[in-house]
Amino acid sequence: MSVVAHVQPSPTCENPTSEKPPILIEGLRKSFGPNLILKDISLKVSGGSAVALVGSNGSGKSTLLRCMVRLIEPDSGTIHLLGKNVRSLRGAALRKLRSRVGFVFQKHNLVPRLSALTNVLHGAQGTHSFPRVWFQCIAPQALRERALVCLNEVGLADFASRPVDKLSGGQSQRVAIARALMQEPEIILADEPVASLDPEAGEQIMELLARLARENGISLIFSTHHLEHAIEYSERVIGLRKGVFELDKPNTELTTSDLRSFYEPSRISNESE
Repeated sequence: MSVVAHVQPSPTCENPTSEKPPILIEGLRKSFGPNLILKDISLKVSGGSAVALVGSNGSGKSTLLRCMVRLIEPDSGTIHLLGKNVRSLRGAALRKLRSRVGFVFQKHNLVPRLSALTNVLHGAQGTHSFPRVWFQCIAPQALRERALVCLNEVGLADFASRPVDKLSGGQSQRVAIARALMQEPEIILADEPVASLDPEAGEQIMELLARLARENGISLIFSTHHLEHAIEYSERVIGLRKGVFELDKPNTELTTSDLRSFYEPSRISNESE
């Protein structure tokens, strides 16, 4: 069962944003103190595509993803998501846009003492103006059923009532993905989603994330240190070094030397073992 239902516009209906890419960034810059982290970044991502960001620690991958939804405020440049100028949005308008963009964090960003189901229900808060306690206690049956569908999509329907702090790291990341799906997103941004997982769990999470994005027509950008994940689960790989794009190729055109240039030899060796 597909979580996200995308309704295609009628050919006779005017859709002014139909030709705009869901992600369009131009001239993005971000500094922390004297350190320039992102240097005039420009990026266009077409609908339903999967893009991998690779680069060493400090290259700007996480900063870029967080700037896109203004979890971090950029210094300059323009960010258009789903036809909206993100930097011009405030209050309810910004929350509404964020509700259409799922964000999967490296460390899950869940509430450990609450159940998997309740954490997934929190994904609906961007589209429902109710306090958190409402979701924990008296969420409407329709929302609870949708949350269960999302948990089923990630293989955790049987763990709905279990507190997150009783789940494994891989299971917790599945809950985080289900929470993102609860938003019915058109874009998912995943910030090193498998960095804290063992290789087997990491592979399962990447396969799950890529499959759900593909099946639901969701544009996916994920950052990773795992070169094999970048090649296998994306259509396009972008390499960041010191805040600048130095690589941007379809995954089918990548060479070992392309990717090797972004990491120390010891890191390549460790990840290939």
